Amino acid sequence: MKKIPLRTCIVCKEKMPKKQLGRIVINSDGNLEYDRTGKKNGRGAYICMNSQCLSKLNASILSRTFKQQITSEKTEDLKNILYKEMKTM
Repeated sequence: MKKIPLRTCIVCKEKMPKKQLGRIVINSDGNLEYDRTGKKNGRGAYICMNSQCLSKLNASILSRTFKQQITSEKTEDLKNILYKEMKTM
């Protein structure tokens, strides 16, 4: 029996199968991206793709997760991308 990889949402801290979560990546330039494939280079973090977790996502959560300062503008840009992505799921 194959083990299902579990990941933790950075907002609600709930453990879920990797495929049910969205992956956020910060690349070497410090830019935040949504990783649709789950294979982009950079430090990754996972978030539930639902409106409750997306609405609570903020710069302080991202800064703590990625261990560097994340601006509110970058956070808002990422949230807009994630909301669009959530609607296509």
